[in-house]
Amino acid sequence: MTVTTMQRRSPLTTSEWTDLVEAVRETGRYPTAAEAELVTRTVLSGFGGLLRGDSRAAFTEILPPEACEVLPSTNPEILRPTAREFVESMATHIEGATPATARWHVSSVLNVLAERAGTAATARLISELPPGYALLFGLAELMGVAA
Repeated sequence: MTVTTMQRRSPLTTSEWTDLVEAVRETGRYPTAAEAELVTRTVLSGFGGLLRGDSRAAFTEILPPEACEVLPSTNPEILRPTAREFVESMATHIEGATPATARWHVSSVLNVLAERAGTAATARLISELPPGYALLFGLAELMGVAA
C-alpha cells in the first residue's frame, strides 16, 4: 500500500484533532472529551506500533498531526499480535479496562478511522494485519475482497 492509495487530505489542523476526538466520543458514547481523548491517544499509540512502511505512511495521511505525535517512533515487532492479543494489550494500558471494555475502546477509535479513510483504504490496511482486525474496524472479515 502506498500513500497515494489513501484519500488525499489537505494539511490537518488542531480543529481536526478535536473533530477526531469528538467523533470517538460520540461513537464510544464517552461522557467527556477528556475520556475520549485518552482512549484515542492510547489506541492510536498501540495500533500505530503494528504498522510498517507504506501502511504506516498511509495511516498517518488520515490522522491529524496531534494523532501522529502519539504513534511510536520505533519499528514494529516482526510478529504482529492477533486482534485478540492487541485488544488484551490495550486493556493493560487503559485504566480500569477489561478485555471486553478494551474491545469497545479499540473499536470506537478504529471505526472512526475507517470512516475517515474509506472502505477501500481500510480494506487494504486490514489485509496487511493478522485475521480478526476487520471486526475492530466495524467491518466483516474481508476474505477475498479486492482492494
